[in-house]
Amino acid sequence: MENIAIGLFIPFIGTTLGAAMVFFMKNKINRKVERLLLGFAAGVMIAASIWSLLIPAMDMAEQQGKATWVPAAIGFSLGILFLLLLDHIIPHLHLKKNKPEGIKAKLKNSTMMVLAVTLHNIPEGMAAGAVFTGLMAQNSGITFAGALALAIGIAIQNFPEGAIISMPLKAEGISKPKAFIYGMLSGIVEPIAAIITILFTSTVTPILPYILAFAAGAMIYVVIEELIPEAQEGEHSDIGTIGFAIGFVLMMVLDIALG
Repeated sequence: MENIAIGLFIPFIGTTLGAAMVFFMKNKINRKVERLLLGFAAGVMIAASIWSLLIPAMDMAEQQGKATWVPAAIGFSLGILFLLLLDHIIPHLHLKKNKPEGIKAKLKNSTMMVLAVTLHNIPEGMAAGAVFTGLMAQNSGITFAGALALAIGIAIQNFPEGAIISMPLKAEGISKPKAFIYGMLSGIVEPIAAIITILFTSTVTPILPYILAFAAGAMIYVVIEELIPEAQEGEHSDIGTIGFAIGFVLMMVLDIALG
């Protein structure tokens, strides 16, 4: 259990370290670097969705005697719809956007920017929780090394996400300590979402393939809706593509090598 607890908090540590980069910043983050980091995060999330979530979901369904594609298709679709719903409900503001999304609320722009990243971190926490639930379940086919690979992969892509939220806040005039706290708090939702997923899924183990696919769908929604468009916006879109390739390959290698 101690190893599982550590694994669940690894992604949050990645966000915290990324947010801490604000203390070393002199000016606002370079746009090319930002594109590279956004593309990198997208690559990691897509690779994790395939190798750490969808493939294990199908393998688990086969072991349960179900059609392998059914839990994957249903869970994935529900994950997309879940994030779509949250996207329309939670008030949030994306980087370099002037118009907030979600339900209208009288919140500061800095608060809504943090909520935007927090919204994106929910599926990552669910993914970690689902994989570690599979680790605790018997005959799931998920190893500790595989679960750890997912946690490390999410932490790696959370590092740039933490920096991307804290640095623009500093550029807007917010103090470095406060910008760091905002960036760090945007990631606290991950261990919370992971723990809730474990508590829910561990009591109904047969639905685990659906939960794994659900987390994959939620993560893919974030990638397609936000990360890739932001990485490709404007000139030098190839930098985002390079970042995506690096992130995808790194996460794929991590999952196969450790899993």
